Amino acid sequence: MGFADQRFNVNLSILFTELPLLERPAAAAAAGFTAVELWWPWIDTPVPARSERDALRGAIEAAGVRLTGLNLYAGRLPGPDRGALSVPGAESERFRANVEVAAGFAGELGCTALNALYGNRVEGLDPAEQDALALENLTLAARAADRIGAALLIEALNRPESPDYPLVSAAAAVGVVDRVNAATGLGNARFLMDLYHLSVNGEDLPAVIEEHTARTGHVQIADNPGRGAPGTGSLPLEDLLDRLGDAGYAGWIGLEYKPGDRPSAESFAWLPPAARAAR
Repeated sequence: MGFADQRFNVNLSILFTELPLLERPAAAAAAGFTAVELWWPWIDTPVPARSERDALRGAIEAAGVRLTGLNLYAGRLPGPDRGALSVPGAESERFRANVEVAAGFAGELGCTALNALYGNRVEGLDPAEQDALALENLTLAARAADRIGAALLIEALNRPESPDYPLVSAAAAVGVVDRVNAATGLGNARFLMDLYHLSVNGEDLPAVIEEHTARTGHVQIADNPGRGAPGTGSLPLEDLLDRLGDAGYAGWIGLEYKPGDRPSAESFAWLPPAARAAR
């Protein structure tokens, strides 16, 4: 198969960050991409002003690209604090306030996936209490996603970079997926298979693909070590994506890598133009 036979989108929260947010959709289109994804763009607030949301929606629509994935509010991201939905108090309330706003914004753009980062463990709190809160909030988010015809994604991160994040294996993330689906009966919670994070955790990636592709709603890639573009590290990404295709995965593959000390547009030489223009 190879890279040319896959569907790629570009994450505008890690690529093209040398540009202001509203200029990034057009830059992605100029690089040949027809689809983009985003972490929650307004880090400081779960409910940005309508004018800010309209400006970003206008930039995406004017560029002619499709928003295929959006993270829900996750606290300070990037940074040491990852996720909000399992953190009691103000962060959990901010997450709840964000759910309908984010789903509404995503739905206006035909987005088909919302990603909910689980939330760090908090010292002094019973992990079971955090897990119960997480299930409650993920159930809320799954129902909001269902109303716009979207999947709710659950992601494993890596322990070295996110030492307090509890989902640091494919099995742990898929376990949450199953609990959310059991709670809602909707079946729209899916695993976000980030090959970079899983490789940093030392997982057997071919085994993960074989076991979990059926529950996978989105894939993200970066090379390891370094979190750079494919070919800058040692991960056999082309082979891994072939395995995903053979296992039946036909969804989007998000480019979530750092471009290095060069403009983002120069980091896509490895990717055939046809794979950037997938619909």
